[in-house]
Amino acid sequence: MGIFKRLSWFFLREKKSYIIGVASLIIVALLQLIPPRIIGIVVDEIATDRITAQSLIFWLAILVISALGQYFFRYLWRMKIWGNAAKLEQTMREKLYKHFTNMDNQFFQKYRAGDLMAHATNDLRGLRMVAGGGILTLADAISVGLTTLIAMMIVVDVKLTLIAVIPLPLLALTSRVLGQKLHMRFRDAQAAFSQLNDKVQESIQGIKVLKTFGQAKEDIEEFEGQTDNVVAKNRLVYKIDSLFDPAITFIMGISYFLTILVGGLLITDGDISIGDLVTFISYIGMLVWPMFAIGRLFNIIERGAASYDRIENLLKEKSSIIEREKASTRPVHGNLEFDIQRFKYPDEEVVTLHDVNFTIKAGHTLGIVGKTGAGKTSILKLLLREFDHYKGTIKYGGLDIREYTLDALLKHIGYVPQDNYLFSTTIRDNIRFADPSLPQEVVEEAARLADIHEDILELPDGYDTQVGERGVSLSGGQKQRISIARSIITNPELMILDDSLSAVDAKTEESILSGLKEKRQNQTTIIAAHRISSVMHAEEIIAVENGTIVERGTHEELLQLGGWYKDMYQQQQLEQKLEGAE
Repeated sequence: MGIFKRLSWFFLREKKSYIIGVASLIIVALLQLIPPRIIGIVVDEIATDRITAQSLIFWLAILVISALGQYFFRYLWRMKIWGNAAKLEQTMREKLYKHFTNMDNQFFQKYRAGDLMAHATNDLRGLRMVAGGGILTLADAISVGLTTLIAMMIVVDVKLTLIAVIPLPLLALTSRVLGQKLHMRFRDAQAAFSQLNDKVQESIQGIKVLKTFGQAKEDIEEFEGQTDNVVAKNRLVYKIDSLFDPAITFIMGISYFLTILVGGLLITDGDISIGDLVTFISYIGMLVWPMFAIGRLFNIIERGAASYDRIENLLKEKSSIIEREKASTRPVHGNLEFDIQRFKYPDEEVVTLHDVNFTIKAGHTLGIVGKTGAGKTSILKLLLREFDHYKGTIKYGGLDIREYTLDALLKHIGYVPQDNYLFSTTIRDNIRFADPSLPQEVVEEAARLADIHEDILELPDGYDTQVGERGVSLSGGQKQRISIARSIITNPELMILDDSLSAVDAKTEESILSGLKEKRQNQTTIIAAHRISSVMHAEEIIAVENGTIVERGTHEELLQLGGWYKDMYQQQQLEQKLEGAE
C-alpha cells in the first residue's frame, strides 16, 4: 500500500473530489444490500403463503428506487474518481516534460528517446490506474465488504457469518506473495517495452540508411527478437496475474461450502429461515467482488509502484547545468573572452580541450577550422553552456557566462548546428519558430539572407509547404539554409554557425556569408567549418588540432605561416579546380 502514501500529495490536493467519490461508493454499497434482503423477504412470504399483489408492488417499487439511486451515485463516483486519475496523469506528464526540457546533454545520452517515451506513456498509465482503479477498488472492496459482513451478522446470523469468513485470511496471504512477484516481473516487462520503443524509433529515423545498405531484413529480425522478449516478459507477468482469480475462486468456494453446510443445520434447528439462507447466500455472492477486488488491487498497486519507481528515478536525475543564485538577466553584449585551460567530457579520461584562448571583439567574426574531432564543436558547446565543468573562464561582456541566467544568455545566441533539426510543420513556422507572431515580410527577409527564398517559392505550397518529420521532404542544403534563416530572424547578438554551410555550393555559400556580413555589422559571429572559404572573411581565424589552437591570424597571415591552414587551403582550391574542369 506504499504507493498510496507516496501519492498522498495528490490525494490531499484533490481530497474534496475523492471524498465525494468515496462517499458515493459507500452509498452504492449500502443500496446494494437492499435487493438481497427484499428477495429473502419475498421468498419467506411465498413459502408461508403471505404474498399479496399489494406487497409485491411495494417491494418492486423499493427495488426500482434502489436501482435508480445506485445509477446516480455510480455516475457520481465515476466522474470524481476517474476524473482525478486523469488529472494525476496530466500533472505527472507535465512534470516529466518540464523535467526533460530542463535536463542537459548527459541526461539524453544516458536515456534514449524511446525509453523516455515509454515512461511518459506506459508508466503514466500504470500510475493513472492507481489514482483511479486503485482508489475505486480499495474503497469499493472495503465498503462493500464491511457493509455486507455487517448485514450478514445483523440480518441473518452472527455464527454463520463467522464460519463463512474463516477462509478469507488465506486470501491476504496469497495476495501478498503473488503481489511481490508481480512487482518484479512487471518492472522487467516495462524495461523490455522501453528497449522495444528505442528500437522502433531508431529504425524509423534511419529507414533510408537501412534500405540503402540492404539491412532491412536483419533489422526486422532484430525487431522480432525484441518483440519476442517483450511478449516473454509480459507472459511472466500474466502467469502471476492469472493466479489471483483461481485462488480467490477456490477460497470463496470454501466459504460457499461452509455456508450451505452450516446454514442447512441452522434451518433444521429452526435458527434461521429458508429466506434468511437465500439472503445470506446472496450476500456471499456480493462478497465475491470484494475478494476479487483485493486481487485486482494488488495487481494495480504493484504495477503502479513499479511505474512510479521508474518515473521517480527519472525525476531524481539532476542537470549539471545549474543557474547560480541572483544570476544576471542583463542583455548579453560586448567582447567575448574564451580562456579554457582544460576540459574533458564527463566519464571520459581523455582531455578534449586544453590551452584554448581567444577574444572576439563585439561586431567581429571568428573562424574556427580543423579536422573532424579536433575540438571545434566542443568549443561551441562550452559557449552554449552545455557543460559547465571546466578549468578556465568564458566571459561575455566582462561577465562569466555562468553568472548569467540560461534564458539571458541563450536568448541572445543564434546557433545553427551540424545536424539541422526541422519540426513537422510548415517552412514558415520553422523559420519563425522563436516567435510565431512574426509577419510574412520578416520571414521572407530572413529567407533571402539565407538564400532559400527562391527555392521555397518553387515548392508546391511555398512557405506553407509541410517539411515532414525532421525535414525529410527537403534536401540537405535546403534544411541548412532554413536553419540559418531561423537563426537570422531572431537577430542574435552572437551567431554560431557550426559547419552549417557544408551542404551548399560555393556560390550559395558566398551569397549567404556576404548577406550576413552586411546584416550583422555590429554583431558577433563565429563560424566553425571544414571549408576554408567559409571563414576567409573573418577578422581572426584559429586552427584547432588535438583540442588546442595550433595556428591563428587572418586568412593572409595564416597563408604566410605555411602550416596546416595553407596546406588545407591549397588542397581545397585544387579540388574546386578539378570539380570545375569536370
